[in-house]
Amino acid sequence: MCGIIGYTGAGNVAERLVEGLELLEYRGYDSAGVAFDAGGELALHRAVGAVSALAETLEPGGEAQAGIGHTRWATHGGVAVENAHPLAACDERLAIVLNGIVENFAELREELRSRGHRFRSQTDAEVVSHLVEEAYEETYEGDLASAVAAAVPRLRGHFALAAYHAGEPGRLVATRRSCPLALGRSEEGSYLASMSGAFAAAVDGLLYLEDDEIAEVDPDRIRIYGPDGHRVERAPLPPGEDLASDRGDHPSFMAKEIAEQPDAIRATLAARLDSEGLPTGSDLPDSFFAVDQVVLAACGTAYHAALYGGYLLEEWAELPCRVEIASEWRYRTKRLPPGTLVILVSQSGETADTLQAQAHAAALGAPTLAICNVAESQLARQADATVLTRAGFEVGVAATKTFTAQVVALAGLALEFAQRRCALKPAALARHGRELRRLPMLVGQFLDSDHPTLEVADRVFQQPFFLYLGRGFGLPIALEGALKLKEISYIPTDAYAAGEMKHGPIALLSEETPVVCVATASPTYDKLVSNILEVRARGASVIALASDGDDEMQHYADEVIFVPRTTAELGPLLCAPALQLLALRIAERRGHNVDRPRNLAKTVTVE
Repeated sequence: MCGIIGYTGAGNVAERLVEGLELLEYRGYDSAGVAFDAGGELALHRAVGAVSALAETLEPGGEAQAGIGHTRWATHGGVAVENAHPLAACDERLAIVLNGIVENFAELREELRSRGHRFRSQTDAEVVSHLVEEAYEETYEGDLASAVAAAVPRLRGHFALAAYHAGEPGRLVATRRSCPLALGRSEEGSYLASMSGAFAAAVDGLLYLEDDEIAEVDPDRIRIYGPDGHRVERAPLPPGEDLASDRGDHPSFMAKEIAEQPDAIRATLAARLDSEGLPTGSDLPDSFFAVDQVVLAACGTAYHAALYGGYLLEEWAELPCRVEIASEWRYRTKRLPPGTLVILVSQSGETADTLQAQAHAAALGAPTLAICNVAESQLARQADATVLTRAGFEVGVAATKTFTAQVVALAGLALEFAQRRCALKPAALARHGRELRRLPMLVGQFLDSDHPTLEVADRVFQQPFFLYLGRGFGLPIALEGALKLKEISYIPTDAYAAGEMKHGPIALLSEETPVVCVATASPTYDKLVSNILEVRARGASVIALASDGDDEMQHYADEVIFVPRTTAELGPLLCAPALQLLALRIAERRGHNVDRPRNLAKTVTVE
């Protein structure tokens, strides 16, 4: 989850490090720090809080030749300056920055302590600086790359790290295992970062390290060595997307990204469907469409999108689907039947558990398909094929436009499966495709309309507990709406299949409980109305999201938010922007920073 940056070359090194950290800050904002050379010594600056707090402590640093920086999401050790990276070794001439987890840190720390090393933090990562220092001083003085290579085999876990030693000014050394690390060169110098977008605007091409490779980064060249020590030659890839972004006229990035959903949906669908809504002819292998079943694996918001996509694959393509939480599935599944396609869904393409699920599926012999928003991400590079969501860079920690883009990418894929499998008649295929192509217009129509979402939020923002209910395609939207509310408002919130409410959650209802129901037109509409009446009978209030023209719902619910009418399969998706706005407004009324919810970071790169 943390962000790491490194630069060596001409210009103001400290300034470039801070600029990179500002772009990576969405990955963690508990603390930040930089280390660079200062006349043969190591200059170390760290601060708790935002990168802006770090910038205030910095001297110009214009004479430095190289440096490393870090923005932290705390895992081991609390939020304190002593736990902020970079983490120096005993002689304070060597420092490292690390994103990830060192699982055997406790035994390594005790071993190093027994040999006289002094630890200053409670982090797992500090052991790396001491291991590298020991190798450097005892065997590889003047050869930081060899010292890092000697230390890496001692580490268990998943990580990306960069090291700097004041005795080798101008040189950075980096390595990784299971966590991404990108490298790039410009005319002025060389960069490294946990995500290429932190420097993409400055470089001509990108290099990505593979597991346990060592990179030696100098201003005028980047050399990569394999775990066996042999030189690795790798052609640069085109630069990725620049992470630079601003809010424009919006009060938050989350508000801006909610408003960008029509464009994100339109761009994602344009890559899968023609102007008539028919599949454009696949860029995917034909073998993918000959499978007997699909497993979708994801985490968090992406899991909810996968759940919606799984329903569509079953409904339209008559293809059996299992939707799994990636962190659980890969430990539970020992075999996959022949004819299984595994689809991995991730906004960043860096989610640690989803990456491990992909690797597990590949080891079991299954073809893998990535649905993600970053073309050069690790997931996109590992999977056999990729369907891109074209949502553009998303800064807000609570996913909005990437969620709806994931769902429509899966919807386009489901239509293509339906066409290949002849599961839908041509007229039905065309009808569903046309409705998909209308989604950007319908979402824009809702966002621009005089809907009462903000007024509803103003009436309920002080309530202590919310329950969300949905049936069929409404269930993934209810789950996602509840997640949005708890993420940014910190209100305890639960979500259930509406038919399951009687099996426990109904006990939580009281006059102080708003119950949010996804109640668009569907074959189970009458069943959901019965559930709403059961809620009202217990004294709880109901906020219903209903299809335009459903005048009856106003007799059943206390508050109704109408969304444009479309098919039963797509209607609930139009509720997603409404639920995002509801959560946004409630969080704002409670005084929270919606772009930086406590304890969360945008990209979960640790297990």
